[in-house]
Amino acid sequence: MADKPEDENSPLDKFVNRFKGPSGDGGRRPDPSQRKVHFSIWYFIAALLLITWFQTYVTEQQTNRIPYSDFKQMVHDNKVESVTISTDKITGTLRDAKEPNKLFSTIRVEDPNLVRDLDAKGVKYSGTAENKWLGVMLSWLLPLALFFLFWSFLMRRMGSGPQGVLSVGKAKVKIYAEKEIGVTFADVAGIDEAKAELEEVVSFLKEPGKFQRLGGKIPKGVLLVGAPGTGKTLLARAVAGEAGVPFFSMSGSEFVEMFVGVGAARVRDLFGQAKEHAPCIIFVDELDALGKARGINPIGGHDEREQTLNQLLVEMDGFDPRSGVIIMAATNRPEILDPALLRPGRFDRHVAIDKPDIRGREAILNVHARDVKLSPDVDLKKIAAMTPGFVGADLANLINEAALIAARRDRDEVTMADFQEATDRIVGGLEKKNRAMNPKEKEIVAYHESGHAMVAMVLPHVDPVSKISIIPRGIAALGYTQQLPTEDRYLMTRDELLDRLQVLLGGRVSEEIIFGDISTGAQNDLQRATDIARRMVMEYGMSERLGPLTYINEPRSAHLDLGFSGREREFSEKTAQQIDEEIASIIEATHQKVRQILTEERDMLEKLAGILLEKESIDGEELKKVSDEVKARIAGKDKKTALA
Repeated sequence: MADKPEDENSPLDKFVNRFKGPSGDGGRRPDPSQRKVHFSIWYFIAALLLITWFQTYVTEQQTNRIPYSDFKQMVHDNKVESVTISTDKITGTLRDAKEPNKLFSTIRVEDPNLVRDLDAKGVKYSGTAENKWLGVMLSWLLPLALFFLFWSFLMRRMGSGPQGVLSVGKAKVKIYAEKEIGVTFADVAGIDEAKAELEEVVSFLKEPGKFQRLGGKIPKGVLLVGAPGTGKTLLARAVAGEAGVPFFSMSGSEFVEMFVGVGAARVRDLFGQAKEHAPCIIFVDELDALGKARGINPIGGHDEREQTLNQLLVEMDGFDPRSGVIIMAATNRPEILDPALLRPGRFDRHVAIDKPDIRGREAILNVHARDVKLSPDVDLKKIAAMTPGFVGADLANLINEAALIAARRDRDEVTMADFQEATDRIVGGLEKKNRAMNPKEKEIVAYHESGHAMVAMVLPHVDPVSKISIIPRGIAALGYTQQLPTEDRYLMTRDELLDRLQVLLGGRVSEEIIFGDISTGAQNDLQRATDIARRMVMEYGMSERLGPLTYINEPRSAHLDLGFSGREREFSEKTAQQIDEEIASIIEATHQKVRQILTEERDMLEKLAGILLEKESIDGEELKKVSDEVKARIAGKDKKTALA
C-alpha cells in the first residue's frame, strides 16, 4: 500500500505530529523534510511577562492617579463627566478635552456626601462589584500553575532522550523493526560456513515448535569471532532480517559510564525490553569492551565494568530459552573474554568468520558491484586475485573507490584500470606525482625497489612480482614493489619465511652494492624483517640453536597483529641473550645470501633500475619479459653447475 500523502492528513494529525516527541518506534528517524517545532516553557513565561507589562505599564500610564481631595475639587468645579464607583476605587472621565489624560482614578474613602455632590453637578455615576475570591484564587493558582508547568518541563528534559539525567540507567539500544533491517543472507557473501551455522538460529526463530517438540534447546548465545571488517555485524543483522524479528543493537562500551551501577542497570533494562519484544535478537558489538576476563589486571581493575559483566552473566542465566530471545555478540579478541561468558549455557556457540579466500572475495565483489555500472573488461575474479588479505569492508571500499575514480574522469562505466588504480591507492596510499625528488634520491629509490624485485624473481618460494613503481605514495613511501600470491596460503614453511626475509633485505643490499652506502629508506623493511625473525625464534620454534620451544605465553589474538610490546617476559636473562643472538644470526645469514644474489645479477639489477628511472612504473608484459630473462639466466647457471 502506498503511503498516504501528507496533504491528506487531518489538521489534528498535523498538529499532533508537529509537537510529538521521540518515541520508541523501533529506531525510526523522522523525515528530515518535515520541519521540527520544539515547544519550550520559556515561550509561555515570556508571553505572560509581556501581557503583565502591557497591563501594568501601558494601561496604567493612560490613567491619571489623583488624590481624593483633588477629585472632590474637580467635581465641585464641574470638570467630571462620569464616574464608576467600586468598593475600593473610583474611576472616571473628565469633561475638559484639553487635559492630557481624560481618564483618572482615585482611592475611595468613606464619604456620605459623595452621591449628593455628584447629583448636584450632574455627574453620571454607576457602581461595580468585584469578586475578591477570583482575585485571590488567581494570585495563588497562577504562580502554582506556572511552577507546575516549569517543573514538568524540567523533569521531561531530565528524563527524555539518551542524554537525560534520569535516563542514565536506560540502555542506549538501537531498535530496528522487522521491516527496517533490510538485510538478508542474500546480502552476505564469502562466509558460507558461518551462514550455514546461523541458519539453525533462523529456523528456531521462525519455527520454535520444531525444536521444542523433541526437547531440544536452541543455544542461548552465539559469539561471532573474526577480524575487523569480515562482516560480523552484517551477519547478525542478516539473521534478524531472515527471521523477521526485531533487532536490538548495542556496543559493549555503551554499558559503562562514570556513575556506579549504571552498567548493570542498562543490562537489566536491555533484557527487559527484549523480553517485551520477544522473539527478537540482542546484538552486542565489541563484546571484549564489556566481557574482559575478571582479575586479568588486579592493579588497574575496574569494579564498575566487572559489576556490569556480572549482571550480564546473571541475565543470560535468568531468562527462559523458550522465550525466543537470542543473544549474539561480536569480538575480535576472544582470548581475553571471561571464561564464564564462554561456558555452555551462555555463549555456547562460537562462529568463526575468517578472511575470505579468492572465491569468497569474488562473491563479495559481486554483491557490492550490483549497483555499479561495470565495463565489459572488468574481471571480478582477477580483482579478487589482486586483493589477497582483503576483508568484506576492504572490498566494499575498493568498489566505491573505483567508482569515484571513474566518475572523476567523466566515464560512463567503471573500467579495469580504475580498479587497478583503486587497489594501488588502498594498498600504497595516494599517488604523489608532484612531489619533487632530486635525481640522486630518485636513483637510490629505483635501485632499492629493483633490489626487492630481483631477489623475488630469483627465489623459488616467494610470490611473483606484479608491479614496480618509484612514484611516491602515502606519507613516507617513495616507491613500492607489489607481489601477488598465486593462491591463498594458510601455512608458511621455514624456507618460505627465509625467502621472504631475503626479499625484504633486497632493497638495502642493493644500495650497498651500487652506491657503497645505505639510506633511511629501508627502515620499514628492517622492521618487518626483524619481526619475522623474532617470530621464527620465539613463536614458531624454528631456531636450531634454541630448539622447538615457544617463549610467548600471553594470550594473543588470532585476528589482530598486536606485536610484542608490553608483554611480560617469562624466561631468564641468559635465554633472552640467546634469543637476541639467534635473531641477529638469522638476519646476518640472510643478508649475506642476498648480497651474493645481487652481486651475481648486478647487470640485470642495473638494467631493471634503468627502465624504472625512465618509465617510473613497470608492470604487465614488460615486467614479465624481465622476469623471464632472469629466470632463464638462473636456469642456465643451474644447468652449467649440474654439468660441472
